[in-house]
Amino acid sequence: MNTRPPVVEHRAAGPAVGTTVGTEAIDAVLRRFFVDRRAEADAIGPGFATAVAELEGHVLRGGKRVRPTFAWLGWIGAGGDEAGPTAEAVRHTCAALELLHASALIHDDIIDASPTRRGHPAAHVAFAEHHRHHGWPGDAESFGTGSAILTGDLAQGWADDMIRGAGLPADAYERVGPVWSAMRTEVLAGQLLDLWAEAGHDEEVDSALRIDRYKTAAYTVERPLHIGAAVAGAGAGLVAAYRAFGVDIGIAFQLRDDLLGVFGDPELTGKPSGDDLREGKRTVLLATALRFADDRDPAAAAYLRARIGTSLTADELRSIRGIFTDIGAVDHVERDITRRTGRALAVLEASDATSHGRRGLAAMAVSATQRRW
Repeated sequence: MNTRPPVVEHRAAGPAVGTTVGTEAIDAVLRRFFVDRRAEADAIGPGFATAVAELEGHVLRGGKRVRPTFAWLGWIGAGGDEAGPTAEAVRHTCAALELLHASALIHDDIIDASPTRRGHPAAHVAFAEHHRHHGWPGDAESFGTGSAILTGDLAQGWADDMIRGAGLPADAYERVGPVWSAMRTEVLAGQLLDLWAEAGHDEEVDSALRIDRYKTAAYTVERPLHIGAAVAGAGAGLVAAYRAFGVDIGIAFQLRDDLLGVFGDPELTGKPSGDDLREGKRTVLLATALRFADDRDPAAAAYLRARIGTSLTADELRSIRGIFTDIGAVDHVERDITRRTGRALAVLEASDATSHGRRGLAAMAVSATQRRW
């Protein structure tokens, strides 16, 4: 059986010079933020300082800065001036999205019992190892989980602090506040929907898409664009176009992630291949495969239901990959990625975003949906 998915390639010109905020600029903001927090952490106590150091490492040692870039491009597309007086405040606003992202990832790794993140031990694993290294009494895993939960909470609180302290003009800050609040609610709602769907063995494609909409699309693309537009004071028409674009590209981003979770190279993704299957994640890919298998190959459907959510051997993982490919689920998801990307690009092109913003967002859309990481 074929166990490698076909990949539909898109081509787009790179973003115009000046339209992307750049990982270096965001990293510089984040490094300064953590430098300012170290003295406070040291004064509070060594345990807190260790947790802050773990969070700093988690934030700075990897990541493509997708969310800050979408926020920046949303601002540029709404008429933001990269050389203007508010540009630095906008960079700080964009950087806050990385702290919120760190919070989500740390908590997600606990929920999924994921051992690694970006090729390094996940936060709860690192804290558990710290406990074992010092030979402390009690359960190392419980200590690791508790420490990681609190560190994730800290990241979210500090994301709020960064937004408040970004230096945005008062009217821009007032516009951003409701969008930021909605985004926080949506990502938490999506995580809860994901947890309940997994526990209830929900097999509906619509349920998986709803999770993708709130857990990924909202805080990866849609709301970051909305935040950039809010800072610039964009009109309702551009906000609506951004949100439509963001939903489609955000879901396509997650659909690509589903494929990488099954077929991806751990050296590129930083996560063990097949983890989503072992954890029983109710992805669109799995829901589609089950629906197709029920119609076309009941034995394959029974095999999937018996193996998903178990500790898979290498042979079982290869068999599941083969079923996903042979039953047509991989092709179906690839086509949906292509369809959503095309629809989003059409909405973007018809919008009144600036030409620089449109070019940058088009390039980001292709990068986000056709990535290998």
